[in-house]
Amino acid sequence: MSEILIEQIDQTLHLTLNRPEKKNAITQAMYMTLANNLNAAAGDFAIRTVVISGNGKAFTAGNDIMDFMNEEITMSSPVFHFLKAIHEFPKPLIAAVQGNAVGIGTTMLLHCDLVYAAADALFAMPFVTLGLVPEAGSSLLFPRLVGHAKASEIFMTGRSFGSAEALEMGLINSIEESPTAKALEVAAVIADQPPSAVLNTKALLKSGSHIAVENVMLAEGEMFRIALQSDETQGAFMKFMTSRKKD
Repeated sequence: MSEILIEQIDQTLHLTLNRPEKKNAITQAMYMTLANNLNAAAGDFAIRTVVISGNGKAFTAGNDIMDFMNEEITMSSPVFHFLKAIHEFPKPLIAAVQGNAVGIGTTMLLHCDLVYAAADALFAMPFVTLGLVPEAGSSLLFPRLVGHAKASEIFMTGRSFGSAEALEMGLINSIEESPTAKALEVAAVIADQPPSAVLNTKALLKSGSHIAVENVMLAEGEMFRIALQSDETQGAFMKFMTSRKKD
């Protein structure tokens, strides 16, 4: 079975992370599939909204660490194609989150226009814990959302936070019993709106920071790539893998 489920429901494209046995940890191949589908949807007049969700108990455990350790990551790697795709996606992008949303599982939400989460959703960006730096423009977008002090605390301690705190931050729109159903419902409402007005409104909402975020993403990506090769990060990865096996 495909690790990314692709379904078009009327004018909504629904992309589902489908690796529940690995808590939907994302591989390079999955990133490429997501990027290709987002890029195709951007130019498809039959698609007006996109929903991203996860199958099973987790949204995503983030990057598949073994996959990243076994492949050389460059600025042309699939993960960066995905980040570019979500940053430049011109149509409404909606996420439905349940369970763990780790690393990119949280940072990608900063590029979504609406986010719905289950009560059990748990968000985390443990980049520093893994010897890395924030990605997906989150070092700019997250402090803009929550303030410098809160962003510093979460990034530098690696602590997680629940859906109630995420709602208070403004990271999510609401807490839902079925976030995927809610996301698809709202996607259908937006898809029924005048399409040019929707596209232009999204473009205006992002116009003040689009180029700045792009520049930060490039800087983050280069630091992230260099950090992956460091002894510090390799040691942090091994420590993380060991602690996870004990759990």
